[in-house]
Amino acid sequence: MYKKDSKGDPLVAVVTAALGAGVATSFAVSQGQSPFVALGITIFAAIAAFVIDRSGLV
Repeated sequence: MYKKDSKGDPLVAVVTAALGAGVATSFAVSQGQSPFVALGITIFAAIAAFVIDRSGLV
């Protein structure tokens, strides 16, 4: 219906995804999860957000 132009700043998408994943994984680390797994999840979320933003899927 309404197609948003996906020419926005890719840094915004990456930072937003990293902050969102960082909040969730920091809680998981406080419950005993490995910090390295949490860092991997956060990095994966940031890369996925960048790819999705650049491809125009969202």
